[in-house]
Amino acid sequence: MNVPHLRSPHDAVRSLKYFGRMIDKIRLHQAGTLPDDYTANLGGGFDERCVHFLWIEYPALVERVKQGGTDEEIFDWCVSQGRQPSEEDIEIWNEFMRKRGWNDEATPRLLQRKAESGIPDRADIVTFFDYIDFDEGRDPAAL
Repeated sequence: MNVPHLRSPHDAVRSLKYFGRMIDKIRLHQAGTLPDDYTANLGGGFDERCVHFLWIEYPALVERVKQGGTDEEIFDWCVSQGRQPSEEDIEIWNEFMRKRGWNDEATPRLLQRKAESGIPDRADIVTFFDYIDFDEGRDPAAL
């Protein structure tokens, strides 16, 4: 489903992938424009992994986003409240997240999601980032 103003998980803020997408979902939810399919997992899944990586609490992040500001300002707030990951930490995070679902314990869930979407044979969709981009109308091969 194409969701206006919801960016790809590949997009980065301060070089951290997925963070901007999480902020987009919070903003869209606050505006009442986040589709119901997305609201059940707010603060869970990859969102939960991201806030744990930054050592912050999801409800605190939601409150900070409500105050407004740029993605970069919100990221800076996160690291001031939690931790400042090193460039190496961010590289490891990005690579872990980018490959999630590819030959790991999340693979069965990815295969299930592909089957539910009627694309079990799409060999180009090997990670959850690929699946998310496909599901939202972006070409996973183009990223």
